[in-house]
Formats: sequence, structure tokens, C-alpha cells
Amino acid sequence: NAVIHTSYEKALDEAAALEADPTDRADAPFRGLPMLLKDLWPHSAGDPFHQGNKGLKNAGYVHPVDSDLVRRYREAGFVILGRTNTPEFGLSATTEPEAYGPTHNPWSLDHGAGGSSGGAAAAVAAGMVPAANASDGGGSIRIPAAMCGLVGLKPSRGRLPMGPSQDEWGNSVQHVVSHTVRDTAQILDATAHPTLGDGVVAPRHGQPYAVSSQQDPGRLRIGFLTESGRPGVDVDAEVAAATRAAAALLGSLGHDLSESHPEAIDQQIYRERMRPAMAAGAGVAVAHLADLLGREVTADDVEIGTWTMAQAAGQIPAIAALRAQGAAMEFRRHMAQWWEDGFDLLLTPTCAQPAPVLGAMSPTPEEPMRMSTGSIPFAVFTSMFNTTGQPGISLPLARTDSGLPIGMQLVAAYGREDLLLQVANQLEGEVRWAENRAPIHP
Repeated sequence: NAVIHTSYEKALDEAAALEADPTDRADAPFRGLPMLLKDLWPHSAGDPFHQGNKGLKNAGYVHPVDSDLVRRYREAGFVILGRTNTPEFGLSATTEPEAYGPTHNPWSLDHGAGGSSGGAAAAVAAGMVPAANASDGGGSIRIPAAMCGLVGLKPSRGRLPMGPSQDEWGNSVQHVVSHTVRDTAQILDATAHPTLGDGVVAPRHGQPYAVSSQQDPGRLRIGFLTESGRPGVDVDAEVAAATRAAAALLGSLGHDLSESHPEAIDQQIYRERMRPAMAAGAGVAVAHLADLLGREVTADDVEIGTWTMAQAAGQIPAIAALRAQGAAMEFRRHMAQWWEDGFDLLLTPTCAQPAPVLGAMSPTPEEPMRMSTGSIPFAVFTSMFNTTGQPGISLPLARTDSGLPIGMQLVAAYGREDLLLQVANQLEGEVRWAENRAPIHP
């Protein structure tokens, strides 16, 4: 249940046209290769656009235009095969929307594939496509990558275009999940170009990422963290052990490792002050849904958790929302000081826990927020870097005794995807994770 909309006939026609005309996108780096789009941010002209929502599904909503990133994919030569499953409005760390049902993990079909890019990650891990579009507003590239044994790079805020209907100032960014650092870097080169009206454009560091990722980063100062810093959120013992093993591996590659992390991570006051902005996300999603449906949204149009959060968002005073923005700014600057003080990278688990069993986070009338609260252990290490806008990458460096993938996250200073990809390339050379595929991979 990774792919929920298919456009095979259009894809075959486009592939045939490319074959018939060698001059059409002759220099495109991915000419004729298949791509799947996540059914959340990137919209494609004439295709369904439902965002995991039953209201849009029941209305049969079709988007009229390509998003800017989809145009980039087409210019790069990709052929769009369809759209992948996502939780409603991307609001969960597991992909189990009422509208389309759960996506299963290719490593263990009883477990979830993560969220919100769970359909994308499952499709790549199962061998359907070599890479698939994904987006990340709180960990939604990195979490599914960790659970499905893939490479998942969350670029810096403003690295890839979000237009024309989304704003680069928000927490969400887009890229792909893939098997290799090479593919991740090359697709970033093909798509990371500003478009008209972009409000934020991340700085570049000279060379193409496909080139710089192959270079030696030199001896780096890397801090690592094995505890969540959040009361009540414990790190699984196997995950903590894998983090220490990853630190040891980085040390063997010549880097300086120490148990250090930004003080801002431990400051609970930031989480409390930013909470209204987080809750407001569901309210904004429901307001946007009303625009697409052309009518007022009712409780029957959305899941119970989304409705509960949206109702709460409607009670948030404007001043609280603005103060939350100010808290995010303070948090961002406080966090950046650690990198300014001389550290190059931070190593953490991607998720505090391995992939959950499907249904473990399903909401009930008594606990309508279970999908949201249940996501906390999986996003506790990732979501803070959506707030700061820093790039982070999840790498499949370990597995549990039962065979579930464990992802490790590396985080760099804002704009330093080049450094992340260089170190990721070093680790891939040691672990060679792309040679280990999910049991159902052909």
C-alpha cells in the first residue's frame, strides 16, 4: 500500500515520446527514470491531490498545475509513475490514513514504514523505484528512511523550491529518499535551484553536491547524543547501542568524537513556548482544505485527531502564535551557537524507538490524539532541526536483533549539506548498506 494513485499510461506515453525524440531533454541527468511523488506537497497537473484526506478523496480532487519541484523533476528527465501514501496532512510519524489505509514496512509487514513519507520510503525499500519524492516538516524524510533502511536527507530551509502554493519560511522542506548517497546528491544537484518569488534561498558552497560528496571532509569535530532530553521519552537500548557504535565508527575514520550537544536541546521552555505554533499547523491544514473543497469543513471530512487539533488551534490567541514564532527564533540562534563554538556535526539516533507495529498509534474516541502523541518518540531527535532550518541526514547504519532497520542522524550547520554528504559517503563506504535490501526487494 505504498502507491495510492498510478499514472502508468501517461508515463508510458511520455517514455515513448522520449525514446522517439532523442533531442527532447537530451542532457537531462535522469532522462527516462521513474519517479513517485508523495501525495502531500508536490502536485502534478491532472493528477489526484488528496494529502491522505478523505474529504479530498471523496470529492475526487485533481490539481490543475505542476508544483515548482515537479517541474524540476520533469526538466531533469524523470517520468512520474504515480503518488505515494501519506498520513492525513503529514501530521503523523506513521503512514496509516483512514482515507487509504496503512503502508507496510518492507522489512517487516507487521510494522509501519514511518511518516509522513512512509509510502515513498516503502516504495524505494521494496524496489519499485530507485528514489522517490519525500517531504519533511518534523522528520518526515528522516523517520521513514530510518525505519525502511534508506538514506534520507532533509535539506536546509530554502534549498529546494516549495512554490507556488507553499512558503519556504515554514518548517517543511522537500527532497527524496533513496538507497545511496550518490543518488541523493545527484538529485539535489538537479533540483536545488531557486524559483520566482522564493522567500528563502539557502547558500551554496561552490561545487555540485555529486562532486563535493566524494571529497574528504578532513578531521571533523563531532558531538553525539544518546538521550532524548525530553522527560518520558526513553531511547531504546538497541538504538542507544547503535548510536555509540556509529560514534566509534566515525572515530575510526579519523574524526574527533565527544559526548556533547547544544544546550538548547535540554531547554524545555522552548518546547512549551513553541507549542501553539505546532498546534496551529492542523488548523491551517483544515483551512486550506476548505479552500480546496470550496465549502466549510466538517468533522466528517477529516480524522478525529486532525479535527481535535484544528478545534484547539482555533482557540489560540494571535499573540500566543506570534510569541511562538519569537521562541522559535530564539531557539534557532541558541542552537546555532554550538556549531559556531567549533563543532562540525551532531550525531543522534534518528528515532528513539524502532518502527512501531501497525495500529499501535491509532486514535480512539477516548484518545483522539494518539497519532500525534504517539509520534513524539519518533520525532524527538528530528523536529527541532525543522525549527532551526538546518540540514540533517538519516543513514541506515544498524538493525535490531529482529531485523528492523535503525537510522542514525547527522546534523550540520545551516547550508552545509556538502559536509553531511561527505561524511555520509565515508560511512557508506564502510557499512555498504545498499547491498542489504529488504526481504521482499526483487
